[in-house]
Amino acid sequence: RVVVAMNEHHDNVWNIVEDTLKNIVSVAQFKETEKKLQGFKNAYGTILFFEDTATVEMTQGKFPQYAPSFPVWAAQANGMLQFAIWTQLEAMGLGVNIQHYNPLIDEGIKKCFNTPDGWELVAEMVFGEMLEPAAPIVKIPVAERVKIFA
Repeated sequence: RVVVAMNEHHDNVWNIVEDTLKNIVSVAQFKETEKKLQGFKNAYGTILFFEDTATVEMTQGKFPQYAPSFPVWAAQANGMLQFAIWTQLEAMGLGVNIQHYNPLIDEGIKKCFNTPDGWELVAEMVFGEMLEPAAPIVKIPVAERVKIFA
């Protein structure tokens, strides 16, 4: 499930994050945090990704032999949705990043957007004008991560 927050709704997301973090981040650290959050707030919008736990549980009940796998599959499906949306936004020339302030902001987001009880916040995808290219991520060499048998 998704909520697309733009304009004042987008601002509300980042106000919730800021208000939440002010209560748990030291004053010295908050200056840097505030700068980062303002960058997110300056974007065009935020897509909130949720998992509908009621649907997952219902499906587990229908197929008990696979019940332990449904939460895993639901998480994978959510990740694929995030990737597909990210890819499309990037193809449109937008900058995109994904954040995970959940579960810290769950209560505020739920209240702000009146989401159903079964919707569990998974991620916050910020999109807007690309300010700088993404920095490369150092990873384990491919030969250590991928095994090919032909």
